[in-house]
Amino acid sequence: MDWCRYRFRSVWDLTAGPAAVYEVLERVEEYPRWWPQVREVIPVDELTGTARLRSFLPYDLRVTAHAHRRDPAQGVLEVGMEGDLKGWARWTLTALGPGTRALYEQEVEVCKPLMRRLAVPCRPVFRANHAAMMRGGRRGLSAHLAGV
Repeated sequence: MDWCRYRFRSVWDLTAGPAAVYEVLERVEEYPRWWPQVREVIPVDELTGTARLRSFLPYDLRVTAHAHRRDPAQGVLEVGMEGDLKGWARWTLTALGPGTRALYEQEVEVCKPLMRRLAVPCRPVFRANHAAMMRGGRRGLSAHLAGV
């Protein structure tokens, strides 16, 4: 097992329809408005941006994401990532009654030196940190879509 590789999967059931959810998720530069753990997004060009992420652990992760797939008809947004994390992340949206089921999948390798050194003893903490980030994102997106 490579202790520096992670696979994550989160499912968010949202009350807004897929088109509305897609519109919000494709505007990555606005994530800091509703996702507390996404501290900053700086657009590089139309398809690329740099993000600073921080959950409950006292360190920032910096990643540069490049859009690989934007398919509103299929409800898919996928990016490749480089920086402190290297790999990919993908949103897949499907209708769930009048709402949306948002599936988030991510496969990454940790490149940040401190995290690599602590890969074995801190793996459960790193996974918990990611889970907390995803909970914050789900709550933030739900409130944003509801206009709160």
